[in-house]
Parts: sequence; C-alpha cells; structure tokens
Amino acid sequence: MEEYIGSIWHKLITRRATLDYPEAGVALTELSTELAVYFRALGGDPGKTVEIATVRKTPVYQRLVDRMAGNLGFTPSWQDERSLRLPATMAIFPVRELNERAYFWLTALAAQLPDIQHWSHENQQATRHLLQQRPGLAKYYQQLAEAYCDMRKDYYGSQINHSEQSLQQALLQPGSISHLPPDTNQLLPVMLWIYPSPLTALGSVTDDQLEDAPIAKQKSQQIHIGRKQTQRVDNEKETDGLMVFRLESLFSWTEQINVDRPEDEDVDDDAAAAADDLDIITLSRKRRASAGKIRFDMDLPALANDELPLGEGIRLAEWDFRKQAMRADYCLLQPMLADDARPSALPVELQNEVRKVKRGFAQLNPQSQWLNRQIQGDELDLNAWVQHVTQPQKDRDEPACYRSRQQQFRDLSCLLLADLSMSTDCGIDASTRVIDVIRDALLVFAEALSSTNDQLGVYGFSSVRNKQVRYHILKNFNEPYSDHVRGRILAIKPGFYTRMGSAIRQSVNVLRLQKTAQKLLLIISDGKPNDLDQYEGRYGIEDTRQAFLEAKREGIHPFCVTIDTDANTYLPYIFGDKGYCIVSDPTQLTRILPNLYLHLTRN
Repeated sequence: MEEYIGSIWHKLITRRATLDYPEAGVALTELSTELAVYFRALGGDPGKTVEIATVRKTPVYQRLVDRMAGNLGFTPSWQDERSLRLPATMAIFPVRELNERAYFWLTALAAQLPDIQHWSHENQQATRHLLQQRPGLAKYYQQLAEAYCDMRKDYYGSQINHSEQSLQQALLQPGSISHLPPDTNQLLPVMLWIYPSPLTALGSVTDDQLEDAPIAKQKSQQIHIGRKQTQRVDNEKETDGLMVFRLESLFSWTEQINVDRPEDEDVDDDAAAAADDLDIITLSRKRRASAGKIRFDMDLPALANDELPLGEGIRLAEWDFRKQAMRADYCLLQPMLADDARPSALPVELQNEVRKVKRGFAQLNPQSQWLNRQIQGDELDLNAWVQHVTQPQKDRDEPACYRSRQQQFRDLSCLLLADLSMSTDCGIDASTRVIDVIRDALLVFAEALSSTNDQLGVYGFSSVRNKQVRYHILKNFNEPYSDHVRGRILAIKPGFYTRMGSAIRQSVNVLRLQKTAQKLLLIISDGKPNDLDQYEGRYGIEDTRQAFLEAKREGIHPFCVTIDTDANTYLPYIFGDKGYCIVSDPTQLTRILPNLYLHLTRN
C-alpha cells in the first residue's frame, strides 16, 4: 500500500513540476540527419556531427514543487571541436511545430557561435547577425521567443524579478541588453541559446600519462548515451588518513551471516549502466603504478594462429586535424597473407548469381568497331568512294575511301578494399552476418570481373591502434584469379577496428603502380572510422577525409559503399555528395556492387 501511494504521489508531483509537453515532443533522432545538413549549409564546421546532450546540474531558481520532484538539472545545447550537442527531446512548447523549429534555430545559432567567451552578449550578437543575414528566420524566431517568454512568465508568476525581465528583453530584442545582472545565472536556463561547453577534455590538465582506454564496444553493442560532465580530483595525500570506528560495530563469528554473492562477469555492462545513472563523473589520476597489476594485450591472435605477415611493415603518415598537419611515419601498416587458406571452388549457392552478373559484364569485353573514311583499311568504304568519284573537283590528297576494323580496349584498374573490422561480426538475421554478405559480394564481383580485361586487386583491412594496421592481401593485381584467391576470400573473418585513412593511403600506393589510364578505389564498409585511441570520433573522420583528398590528387577515383544506415551524418563530409552510396538492404550487396561498378566505369 505504501509503495502504491508513493507511486501515485510521485506521478502527481512530477506532472505538476514538469514544464514540458510530452505529447508535442520531438526526438533528436528524428531530425539529426536534417540538422547536420542544415548546420553545414549555414556555415557550421563540416566536420562536426550532431549528438545528444546530457543533463547538467546548475544552481537555478526552483519552486517548491520542483524541489519536491527532485528536478536538479537541465539539458543545455553546446558544442566543442567534435560535435554539436542538442537535447535528446525538445518538448518545451505545446505545439510540435515549434519544438521542431527550436531544434533548427539552435542549429543555426550554433553555426554562428563556434566559440563562446561571454555567454549572454555573444548569444545576443549571434542572434542579431543571424536574423540580419537570414531574414527568413526572423518570423520563426519571433514566434519562438514570444512563446518561450510566455512560458517563463507562467513559471515565475508573481516571483518574476528585474533579472528575469532583462533576460526576456534580451530574448525578444537581441542586443538591447549589453550586460545581464550578475544573478541571471540563478534563473531558469535559456533553452534558445547556446551554452559554453562543460569540462570534458582532461588531457591538457596535466602531463601525466593516462592509462590506455578500455576496448570499445562495437556497433551492435553500443550504448547511446550523451557525453557526461566531468570533474577532476587529486587523490595524492600526505597520509592515508585515520578511520575512526567502534569495535562493537564489528560482526562476531556468531553474528556473521553468509550471503551468496556470485560475481557478475559482465563488468562492462554494469559500468556503462552506472555511468548512465551519473550526471557528473569524477576522475582521479593515480600517481603510483599498481604493484600487483599485470596487463595483457589479448587483442591480437597468437602467431601460430595468425596470417603470415609480409615484411617488417610499412610506415604511413596520418592527418592530425587539431594541428592541421601530417604526422610523419605515425602508423605501421602490416601486409598480411592467409597462406594456409585452402584453394576452393566457387560455392554452389553463388553460381547462379555469378552467371547473371557475367552477362552484364559482357559489355566490358573488347568490341570490334568499324572506322569509316580511312586512308587505309580492310575493305572499301562505298559511300566515301561514290562521294569522291562524283565530286566535280577532285582533291589532290589521297582519298579516304576505306573501312578499318579496330578493337576497343578499356584501360582501367580497380582496387576493391573491404572493411573487415569487428563490427562485421554483427548479425543481419538469424543465419547471416555482415561478414558473410561482404564475403559473397567479393566472390561474385571478383568472379565476374575475371571474365573481362579490367585489372582487379582485392584487399581487406582492420586495425589495433596505429601500431598494427592489418592489410590483408586477397588478390594482387599481378595474380590471376584462381582457386587460391577464392580460398583466401572464403577465409576472411571479422578483425579488429577501422583505421580507414591508413588503408586508403596504402591502396593509393598500390594503385599508383598500375599503368592504366583510369584507376578506381572501391571501398566496402559497415561503419564510421574508429580505433582504440584518439581515432574514435572526429579525428578518424578528418584523417579519412584527408586520405580521400590525397587519392583524388593522385588521379584516383575513390568511392565508398556502406551498409551503415547512419552514414548520412558523416560520409558526405568524407567522400562528398557523389562519392558514396548507402545500401539499405545488406543482402542485396552482391547485386548492387557489380551494377555500381558498371555505372562508375562507363565511358
């Protein structure tokens, strides 16, 4: 009964305390793709993504009902060098259309405010500049500002003061208030402005070496929570302190209660759930190494079970967007060969699909073509001869009255680069994984292209930090397509992470050696670039984009085929509007890849 009454009381107080309108709410996931495009179109940093912001605690004015309900924080909009962060749900207005416009307004304002030094002044100035530059936004902003100020008036009621009046005037007439009163920060937060970013980056605080980050979850296991606010404490002390307690509080042997507490093996899930429950995560840096701790790197397989490494590895540069410079010899790429893969024939279930694709590729074979009006040739061109004979005035030049048969050859080489990261182990359905679809697509494509004169190389890649970028050789350009190649393709398996920039640079080096007029780099991927180190996030996106630009400068045409449904948020920035395509149904990859190749290489 107590729990029942308590739940009713909780619902009642929460309903009275909330300022939102859930029935008119709009989720960020519904508009994230449109907002990302809108942000870039208005001049925002094209490398930033749109992510979910989390609750931030702040000392603000609260009514009695708010304190009873425990509403201690709010979700501001802010941005850093990596992304723009907006509330997960916008429900501050009773009309859904206004909540959608609030998202677009905050996105437009963020494009004008890459950095914030003076919060209130810069938001007002950015609003004025945006309304002058984009007059079409003035009507929508006025509706948002008036509706938002009415909501704030209802919240304060008779408790409204001079600071709140000044804040509302700054919203309705941007730039009219040069300096807000000092106690404005204690008022209800302004959801139509961009806030400064909270403390998130910790590496610049001290020169001490942080421990390696734990292995990240792959795409199928990711927990989509926003970035947390952090604070740092120093646990270095002169002494460990003195703990005072009463000896009587200790259990005696007769008072001890044996309770079965089995260990939970899934520590990572517990840690993620705990982090999700925290508003502020406090970090402490250890000053001394743990004497009894032994660390093993269990990522890489044993040498006896691994593929054959070829050579000592290849040093490659990497782009650091923060310094706007290349880091020379930063990555070590290791070519790998599955030398123990058994030669295999084409699987029976793919033979029918290969026959269909080969019929489409028949047009790529050399075709005979007659050239008319030639000085020399295989036979007489009657039309040209009749025209020459019937001319009133004869030319002194030798008449071009012959036909010549010539073969039309394609001069093209294609490197097919497959992402073999750990996320390809995800299941598409109960019996099919992503890696299975990629394997079948590689087989069908290579089988069909082997019947033409186009040059083909097939490679795969995965990575473990910058020290181990694994570059799997499935078929060299100089190697004929055979059962050995099929065996290597059939033996591919999910690897590790996705350092795509290094794989693209090595592929460019391989294509540079091919003596063909056209060079195509076709990339198959299932997710965005990532790795265990700083390559996660914008760093990896910027490095991959730089590698793409380097390939273009070499006269190579890179194109990415992805099955990641969220690719619209980052691939347009990396490969451009015409440099990628998204496959909504991964099982159709075996058909789409050959058709795409025909489209990209047609004359």
